[in-house]
Amino acid sequence: MALTDVKVRSAKPTDKPYKLTDGEGMHLMVHPNGSKYWRLQYRFDGKQKMLALGIYPEISLSEAK
Repeated sequence: MALTDVKVRSAKPTDKPYKLTDGEGMHLMVHPNGSKYWRLQYRFDGKQKMLALGIYPEISLSEAK
């Protein structure tokens, strides 16, 4: 299910990090200290890779997409 700006803004920290997925490998990682990081998981040459896209709210949902 696609993320919305409301879901991203209302994501609250928990005692463990968790992901809010957007599909196509993109997700928002929410850390216990409240920080939120955009990440993109993809495969290259048969290996799993992860690309850091930026920190929310410096990078908005539309910019991350």
